[in-house]
Amino acid sequence: MAVRTPDPDPDGGDDELPEFGELPADASNPGWLSEFELAEARRRMPMLYVEAIPVRTDGAGQVTEIGILLRSTPVGEMTRTIVSGRVRFGETVRDALFRHIENDLGPMAFPLLPPQPLPFTVAEYFPLPGVSAYHDERQHAVSLAFVVPVTGTCEPRQDALEVTWFTPEAAASDDVAAEMEGGRGTLIRHALASLGLLR
Repeated sequence: MAVRTPDPDPDGGDDELPEFGELPADASNPGWLSEFELAEARRRMPMLYVEAIPVRTDGAGQVTEIGILLRSTPVGEMTRTIVSGRVRFGETVRDALFRHIENDLGPMAFPLLPPQPLPFTVAEYFPLPGVSAYHDERQHAVSLAFVVPVTGTCEPRQDALEVTWFTPEAAASDDVAAEMEGGRGTLIRHALASLGLLR
């Protein structure tokens, strides 16, 4: 299953590529590449993504719950995934993380992002299964993966149907991993290991 993120709106924005170092005419529009240009870029180079695993913590800062999104695929299958999306041209990693968390969890999620977030791992998604633990049939993607505490109310948007909150033990289970797309069950386990929660 592919890395899931909204693709550009083919009718939105100016599709003319800027000169190097310049922002697109409408830098706030994620559709500054046409569908054809995006497909061509995906065919020729790795795409940069950020992924966020939302967590809830107790008063001592210990992770008590892991948020996992439930989505429906275009063919009607139900899968689980995490917050994910491309980094735009001219956008900082922190800004990309904040934007995708807001897009997937809603504006009231209130993520706690440090000034300079550091990923717990770098995941490489390949179009051919078996090259790594992660698979994306559309492209070679390099993903910076973060654990992000959220303190507000999560109301899924975009193509997410709900956010399910799992205990760390349940999130690491084989049952949840089997429902995760693109090998993200492995990513969840790496996140839990980085937090010292994987037994």
